[in-house]
Amino acid sequence: MRPIARELSSVLLSAAKNFPAVVLTGPRRAGKTTLLRRAFPEASYQLFEAPDVVARFRADPQGFLSSLRLPAILDEIQNVPEVFAYVRSRIDEHPRRTGRWFLTGSQEAGLMRNVTESMAGRAAVLQLLPISARESDKVTLLRGGYPEVLARPRASALWFASYLQTYLERDVRSITAVQDLSTFRRFLTLVATRHGQILNKTDLAAPIGVSVPTVSRWLDILEATGQILLVPPFLDNLGKRLVKSPRLYVADSGLACHLLGIESASELARSPFRGALFEGLVASEIVKAQLHHGKRRELYYFRDQSGLEVDFAMPLGSGRTRWIEVKATQTPRPGMADPMRRLLADSGKRKGRRQNHELLVVHEESRTAPETTALAPGVEALDWRRFARERLG
Repeated sequence: MRPIARELSSVLLSAAKNFPAVVLTGPRRAGKTTLLRRAFPEASYQLFEAPDVVARFRADPQGFLSSLRLPAILDEIQNVPEVFAYVRSRIDEHPRRTGRWFLTGSQEAGLMRNVTESMAGRAAVLQLLPISARESDKVTLLRGGYPEVLARPRASALWFASYLQTYLERDVRSITAVQDLSTFRRFLTLVATRHGQILNKTDLAAPIGVSVPTVSRWLDILEATGQILLVPPFLDNLGKRLVKSPRLYVADSGLACHLLGIESASELARSPFRGALFEGLVASEIVKAQLHHGKRRELYYFRDQSGLEVDFAMPLGSGRTRWIEVKATQTPRPGMADPMRRLLADSGKRKGRRQNHELLVVHEESRTAPETTALAPGVEALDWRRFARERLG
């Protein structure tokens, strides 16, 4: 497969011109190392998963760093968190020299703690997620966006199985004292069955016989390592009693399908999870576009206690919001926009005016249906790839 240009590249190059160091985080195998080595081919490279490299660094940290040719890429630094203090001291010796240190890690929570303590003001912090539909047409609901899956789709089942084993053995075990990895693996599968639902920790704890605090810790692990998205509720002043728990998604649709035992397009078409999986794919594309453009993540859902629900809300600034209904169909219909129109009609009455919102129905791609955008007054319908290309730039 030809190299895929990553949208984060331009942000990364800009960061390297303005900061002494760049810290690149994200889930394992999202393409962090590949991105850095392509962007900075002249940089030296050290992988801190290799035992001999870790041993050499810990035996003589100053000597190890002095031997490097700058700029330098230090990969998987969560394995040697003490490296931050040594890099910081070298940055402080020459604070005006930019683009000298590139640090990557897969475990965002611990990584961010060390960045906050050691690299504040010295490093740009960026996050890379798996490949988006804006970056490659090979991204699909069934396969997701991990680079190696897109390169070898026929081996996807084996790749995901190996990925989960590596993730459990390395990331999970090194972050927390999880003794029973088989129970955690069952928990991860259970999370997939709750894909797209409002988070209920008791509902997750009971089937596997663990406590709610344990579920909370395990969800923190999954979120910190980029395996799940927790989409918070939209709590703007809409004058309603709102549901306040986040909505839960497995971050990569390919991994979600694997966890649910869906291995083919025909199985996916028949699956009761198809709608939730498609909704999660759209959520993931939105978050990827935001983070890969160096922006903060801003994605919400709306649901009040009377049951009125809109899938997603994206603030656009100046009081504007993009409201999105996601439908796993190739044939969008005007009635699909009713929840959004009801919500904004009620809000407009209370505020005495209608704000300039954007209303979209995002649906599955169709190769035969005519391309239309006007679905109802003030409402557009876009297939998910066109939505990604045209509205997430």
